[in-house]
Amino acid sequence: MDVRLLISRLREAYPDAACALEHQTPFQLLVATILSAQCTDARVNMVTPGLFARFPDAAAMSQASQGELEEIIRSIGFYRNKAKAIRAASERIMETFGGTVPRSMEELLTLAGVARKTANVVLGVGYGLSEGVVVDTHIQRISRRLGLSRGKTPEEVERDLMALLPQEDWIHFAHLLIFHGRRTCVARGPICADCPVVDLCPSGPYFLGGQTPPWERSARAAKGKPVAASKKKHPANKKRPAKKRSPTKKKSPAKKKAPANKPGRGVARRRKAR
Repeated sequence: MDVRLLISRLREAYPDAACALEHQTPFQLLVATILSAQCTDARVNMVTPGLFARFPDAAAMSQASQGELEEIIRSIGFYRNKAKAIRAASERIMETFGGTVPRSMEELLTLAGVARKTANVVLGVGYGLSEGVVVDTHIQRISRRLGLSRGKTPEEVERDLMALLPQEDWIHFAHLLIFHGRRTCVARGPICADCPVVDLCPSGPYFLGGQTPPWERSARAAKGKPVAASKKKHPANKKRPAKKRSPTKKKSPAKKKAPANKPGRGVARRRKAR
């Protein structure tokens, strides 16, 4: 893989690639990134303006009550746990770091709700420091498809990317892959026909041929997810839906015929009457 060519193509295709989380300070970026776990950036951006208007910094956030925070971020998934995390992180920032978000990986990892991905976002976007590569679901998926990593965990993928990429590209490369994952190399049904790097991608021929790459099948199987069919069924092979039968009218029971008079019965009655 020609990494330089890959980066050049992606830069040309996504000139607007940047962090999608709206923020004004490293602290606001930290909070927004904690809230974005298992949630879309768009949803977070709907919530944070009101949150930051009320609690703009660590000093204010550390004094917020659990109930207040939960009410503001209720529309975000796992809002109770996230409210606890941003309160605890704010308190530690005030008590240990003098109200300033720390600028090192080791110190950031001591904050509640912060793992390597969040720490890399804060360091790279908030402070412009390259200590690692952000690895989210998009980056992990696309790194495997492009053959940049066969790592099974975000940590393994990050190590592979750090070894392949020039350090000056660590920060922006993550934004490029995220935009590529959202606009072209989507999880299901990647748009390979419009992909700017399809000729560099080992997965491209499989997807263009209606198949799933073997490394993607194995990754999905390891997670216990159903593996997509490698070949699409031809429309002619699809079973036609059974025709609906029109309801049949129930036949009314046949009327019983009145029994015919036995011969001689009427004559006998007339004789008795006489």
